[in-house]
Amino acid sequence: MTGDKPISGNFDTFPKLLAENARLRGDKPASREKDFGIWLSWTWGQVAEEVRAIACGLAALGVKRGDKVTICGDNRPHLYWSMTAVQALGAIPVPVYQDSVADEMLYIYEHAEAKFAIVENQEQVDKLLEIRDRAPALEHIVYKFPRGMRDYDQPFLHLLADIEDRGRAFDGENPDFYQSSVAQSTGADTAIMLYTSGTTGRPKGVILSFDNLIITGRNGVIRENLTEDEDMLAYLPMAWIGDNIFSIAQAYVTGFCVSCPESSETVLEDLREIGPTYFFAPPRIYESLLTTVMIRIEDAARIKQRMFHYFMGVARRVGMDILDAKPVPLGDRLLYWLGNILVYAPLKNVLGLSKVRVAYTAGEAIGPDIFIFYRSLGLNLKQMYASTEASVFITIHPDGDVRPDTSGTPAIDVEVKIADDGEVMFRSPGVFQAYYKNDEETRSTKTEDGWVHTGDAGFLDDEGHLHIIDRSKDVGKMTDGTMFAPKFIENKLKFFPHIKEAVTFGDDRDYVAAFINIDLESVGNWAERRNLAYMGYTDLAGQEPVYKLISECVAQVNADLAADPHLAGSQIKRFLILHKELDADDGELTRTRKVRRAIVAEKYADLIDALYSDKDHCPIEAEVTFEDGRTGIINADLRIWQAPLSEPRADSRSAPAEAAE
Repeated sequence: MTGDKPISGNFDTFPKLLAENARLRGDKPASREKDFGIWLSWTWGQVAEEVRAIACGLAALGVKRGDKVTICGDNRPHLYWSMTAVQALGAIPVPVYQDSVADEMLYIYEHAEAKFAIVENQEQVDKLLEIRDRAPALEHIVYKFPRGMRDYDQPFLHLLADIEDRGRAFDGENPDFYQSSVAQSTGADTAIMLYTSGTTGRPKGVILSFDNLIITGRNGVIRENLTEDEDMLAYLPMAWIGDNIFSIAQAYVTGFCVSCPESSETVLEDLREIGPTYFFAPPRIYESLLTTVMIRIEDAARIKQRMFHYFMGVARRVGMDILDAKPVPLGDRLLYWLGNILVYAPLKNVLGLSKVRVAYTAGEAIGPDIFIFYRSLGLNLKQMYASTEASVFITIHPDGDVRPDTSGTPAIDVEVKIADDGEVMFRSPGVFQAYYKNDEETRSTKTEDGWVHTGDAGFLDDEGHLHIIDRSKDVGKMTDGTMFAPKFIENKLKFFPHIKEAVTFGDDRDYVAAFINIDLESVGNWAERRNLAYMGYTDLAGQEPVYKLISECVAQVNADLAADPHLAGSQIKRFLILHKELDADDGELTRTRKVRRAIVAEKYADLIDALYSDKDHCPIEAEVTFEDGRTGIINADLRIWQAPLSEPRADSRSAPAEAAE
């Protein structure tokens, strides 16, 4: 079965789906990778042969059914194939975030009791050698790229190419082994174990079955009418559930091609070359792309700036209606058509989004302003509500009914309900099996009848759209009863290209205060055009002109909040610009770049206290971790700035008590 229908039938594991793809579309490209500027390609038939060789080689190395095998590195075809090879043996792949430091990896290796590791290169091997004496279960390490490994002669290190050669020999001596091993697994068996990002504590190992991933992936394919002709760029961490659904489950179900960039630094260039038709990015990526656009506009000639802002005004007014095929006056349609020629189409082409038919964002809420910007350009961007425990899809925007303030309607076969305390709950074919070695947490998260507690506060409107307010534990009240929704306010701040990250405070407080991280590229460009000298992030962040720049952004956010009857009382009164960027290596962010609020609040308690005092500055000494693992001390005297407040609208003043209910 090919074309516009996903594979169906008794192909309930990825190795079985791979074999069917090799049979149906053996000569069609399945994987691409850019290497030294050249795109290499493998067909489904070739991928099936590679997976078989890796699986047999791992079997010869000692991998057995039920063993945990970690996978770590950038997006590489051979690492994706290795996951399928591990599954073909009945073993369980455990992807690890490639930018994790050694101690973070140690927790996963110890907790998962991983016996084998398949990694990309010397960097990842070195991390494992650092922790190997503390991870006694680890027996063998397989690496893909030999560069820098000449003097590594440990007997437990193996080049992946040698494992494949060993596998082909093993296959020749045991011709029935591979097929027999693949046939033993069923959809109910464990397909993968993915560790959560650990926003509030230690990461949890989420056990997902083949049925979880394949049924959920297939339902997503059906909802969006995906076909074997889609192109997808795989650039997000392989340890993240989204990549496993989009780059593996849906690729295997439909037979479309997945391309891997040359490196993380070349993603934007590779995106333009591939021109994907199906694209996913978390809000941070869309924010980063928007920052790049705004920097270029600021550097452009004045006539181009005027043209851009004029036609973006047209786009904001009618672009979303045109995209949703709603009635628009002829004059506006003509203006939008002209804007598409002059601005929208060239801009999408520069960003590599010209051919995108469906684009998603999820992971955390995207700012409505950012969402509207992209849809106004004609990009069919949809917001999802997703989680690892759901195998991604919970809700998603339906075609023709995309709303910036919602997360869409329930996906196929998904049920959503709101608990009495306002918590969002769901039930679906993608519901995880359990948390590994954590029965208590499993029972507290998943009910006996399959409903999952999300920990998010939200509500369903009359049309069935889900509105997410914030994490239940993060939504609070100010002392006057005004609802405090930190993520909502932070997303508004991050719409501005000069602001990279924000953390707000206000629960049980008299007013809202904020930490700001400036975007070094954007603000640096702004400073250079004004001949403002600086010697790095800390120096730039502390300068008065930069505070004035950020103050203008905060003032605009406050003006928007003043017009919202629920949030008029939660305007930002005081803020400071942090002396350093919040960093996952310093424990302040997760590997998926979510703020660890409790850690930030504890680490910078003195700064928070200063924000809620009459101080206008606060000295700080902080330890930071550099890219090479070294640590250092930063000393700074941070300014505390009074933010401009806006007068609430007349109909907003009576809202706080009502909104807090």
